[in-house]
Amino acid sequence: MKKFRFPPLRFFFTFIFIFSLFPGAILAQETDSANAPNAPTSKSAEDTVKAENQFDFWLGEWELRWAEDRKGINTITKILDGRVIKESFDGRPSMNLVGQSYSVYVEPLGLWKQTWVDNEGSYLDFTGGFKDGRMTLSREAIRDGKKFLQRMVWHNIEKDRFDWNWERSDDQGATWKTVWKIHYTRK
Repeated sequence: MKKFRFPPLRFFFTFIFIFSLFPGAILAQETDSANAPNAPTSKSAEDTVKAENQFDFWLGEWELRWAEDRKGINTITKILDGRVIKESFDGRPSMNLVGQSYSVYVEPLGLWKQTWVDNEGSYLDFTGGFKDGRMTLSREAIRDGKKFLQRMVWHNIEKDRFDWNWERSDDQGATWKTVWKIHYTRK
């Protein structure tokens, strides 16, 4: 019977040395897999760039109009190395609603996520994406024990104007009712 021999110590030192040169690459692979096990792995760089820029039409300073005589302003910028879209909404004097949202494209999931907070204490979280010339972000909500869906739809998008709808569905998305419609015009 052969005796088992431990490899020479220089084998271990060589392994430790090599691992110390490239730990990030090894750990990054494991982290990416753990966070998004079902994520597509063969997206081209071009697809990613396009997806990350889908909200660029929204960037800028905007005058808002809704109902007959209501108005507000909205300022949309890119922050955090251009990876996050920040919205600063001010509905005054027409309504006392001031809020901010932060939107980011989550590449492993292939969708946009947005968080909204405001001076009324609201916290809303949305997911969605851009399809057929429309950006749509939606969420499930519960009020008085009843579930319903809410969504925001950016549409009729042109360089210096577009329309935004706040919509609600009480039948799990079979039909939608427009609750608030805002027309954006670039300042």
